[in-house]
Amino acid sequence: MRVPDDPRDEPPWAMQLVVRAEKAAPPAHSAVCAAAATAVVSLLTDPRAADPEGEWYPYVRRWESGRIRKVTRRARGVRWPEVQELPGVTVDVDGAEVRAFVPGPVDQVPPALAKLQVAGLDLPDEEPKPPPEPPYAAIALNPRVPMTTGKAAAQSGHAAQLLLRQARPADVMPWIEAGLRVHISRDISWRRCVGQATVAVRDAGFTEVPPGTMTAIAWIVR
Repeated sequence: MRVPDDPRDEPPWAMQLVVRAEKAAPPAHSAVCAAAATAVVSLLTDPRAADPEGEWYPYVRRWESGRIRKVTRRARGVRWPEVQELPGVTVDVDGAEVRAFVPGPVDQVPPALAKLQVAGLDLPDEEPKPPPEPPYAAIALNPRVPMTTGKAAAQSGHAAQLLLRQARPADVMPWIEAGLRVHISRDISWRRCVGQATVAVRDAGFTEVPPGTMTAIAWIVR
């Protein structure tokens, strides 16, 4: 796939996220969101994406030059191992497996990804888990905005990406060195979370919520 020299007249780009959602043992909603966020920043900090000489670098740079759009899909059965063959990073958080793929044009999605369902991923949650040892990224989803698991996972990925790019290096570097741990905060009031957040995600309004809706916020706990 060629990276265009001038992206202004090209189709939009997106990062595809695939959630493993087996019927017999589906993952929990919050675990999927944490895994999606971790997968996104794991790909972005991978030397293949972060190093200017890396093979993924031009694709990530092109994608980040526009909207940081993400599309969440689900896979089960043989579909899950099939997509592992495509360039990307897979993580497992509390039993939730998510793979983030190297970004590309939305009209050139590889067949193995294009056949996977986009809408309708809505999973039950479980009791909140205690946060990991600091440093970690805390992400809170707006409790006043109903979102499916697929939508919430994409917003969590946005929040982690903004945190990686916009938080102070003095906070980001220890987070990276500690393994990019992510915690979905559900035991602190939304108002208090907003007060301590470093970044906020405001949705473009393509799916589920009106444009400009604050869907997620994030900060680094040290």
